Amino acid sequence: MRFPIITPQEAADLFHDGDNVGLSGFTASGSPKVIPGAIAEKAERLHAEGKPFKINIFSGASTSDSCDGVLARANAIGIRTPYQGHSDLRKRINAHDCHYFDLHLSELSQKIRYGFYGDIDIAIIEASDVKDDGTIVLGMGVGNIPTLAKMAKKIVIELNEKLHHNLYGLHDIYIPMDPPNRDVIPVFHPNDRIGEPVLKVDPDKIVGVVLSDSLDGVSPFTAPDEVTNHIGANVCSFLINEMHAGRIPSTFLPIQSGVGNVANAVLYGLADAKEIPDFSMYTEVIQDAVIDLMKRGRCKFGSTSSLTISNEMEQDLIDNIDFFKERVVIRPVEISNNPEVIRRLGIIAMNTALEADIFGNVNSTHVTGTKMMNGIGGSGDFARNAYLAIFSCPSVTKGGKISNIVPMVSHLDHSEHSVDILVTDQGVADLRGKDPVQKAEEIINNCAHPMYRELLRDYLKLGLGGQTPHNLHAALSFHQEFLTSGDMRNVDFAKY
Repeated sequence: MRFPIITPQEAADLFHDGDNVGLSGFTASGSPKVIPGAIAEKAERLHAEGKPFKINIFSGASTSDSCDGVLARANAIGIRTPYQGHSDLRKRINAHDCHYFDLHLSELSQKIRYGFYGDIDIAIIEASDVKDDGTIVLGMGVGNIPTLAKMAKKIVIELNEKLHHNLYGLHDIYIPMDPPNRDVIPVFHPNDRIGEPVLKVDPDKIVGVVLSDSLDGVSPFTAPDEVTNHIGANVCSFLINEMHAGRIPSTFLPIQSGVGNVANAVLYGLADAKEIPDFSMYTEVIQDAVIDLMKRGRCKFGSTSSLTISNEMEQDLIDNIDFFKERVVIRPVEISNNPEVIRRLGIIAMNTALEADIFGNVNSTHVTGTKMMNGIGGSGDFARNAYLAIFSCPSVTKGGKISNIVPMVSHLDHSEHSVDILVTDQGVADLRGKDPVQKAEEIINNCAHPMYRELLRDYLKLGLGGQTPHNLHAALSFHQEFLTSGDMRNVDFAKY
């Protein structure tokens, strides 16, 4: 190898306070494993000496404890985007120790190329193989690294010896031209490949290679519970009815599915529904459930930006790579989440909400309107361009003390214009072709928990007129009551 093998500590010496740093991967998959820990140690040492040290991180999505976690605990992150999902980083963000700006995932690469955020000083790329000419075979996630590597002044490689060199052929690396020269992005089916199986970088920018030896460390998903099973069954029943009504083709349509237990419950429900044919996915994340459905023959193909799968499933994929190369492609997130492609393919988008209001607006990111949870991720990329945009959540949480159907969302991520269908464990609200009051009646009757339905109807009666009859004095009454008494059921509309 023409590139020097260096230690994580030697790599950390390449990073300076205020650097803009690009990371490979999407979720924990494909994210750096060892260099961030050495950077965190450097930060702690400099902080103890009274010296400033923070780096600005641009990634594909969230990372893992070995990246966002260790750096957050060392208070070594100045700016973070476009997504995060670690509890320690969340605390920093909500305390303003880290400046986080939330962004639709499909947008970051092109905005970096446009120069909106300044130069990328250095990029860290996890690789399963690297050649002397700068040809890199990536790991289990791509994210935004094709653009980040292109724009970076310097590159450090984490060569993961746990990954086999035969990952070659799993990826499809493509960077679109920028305006005014952008052409059609030629993905016409989920399994179309339009780019290269490798990432090609300028070898003169590679300043060192750090060896690592670990899988991505994604936790296995929790088995669906009664609530998520009800949500999954309701989504499946709705989709089957749409197919019977002729509003979904008999051949079905590609699926996008968010992350978590609800998503897995829906996927397994679809797999067990005999009325639904074998299907494909065009999504941003593939989880264990999808790998299992591929082995069962129910999922024909999966296009994604990341294989966010448990260590056991990752090892299974590596051991049976020829089987999966015919069924999986990993793309940059600006392609996996591209609005043009989503609209063309007719994606059925299924994402989760923290809360929804009776008029069909969705909050995906902020607890009680103030505290960042994770971020908007790719849900907006898909919902705004989908054939069908479905959002789901439990009707209540905390034993009924919180209603996830509220008079007005405490933070708005997806307006009513992007939400076709709302699903909870109680049922399905079809919001298509309905005015705000009709939507409210549909959501209260079908999605709200019975213990909150009368309260929500009482709120609707308080409306001060207009097409969307909010009462601005009482619009956030559910949230105010929760912050005061800890139970939304105690709200008293008599005082409004």
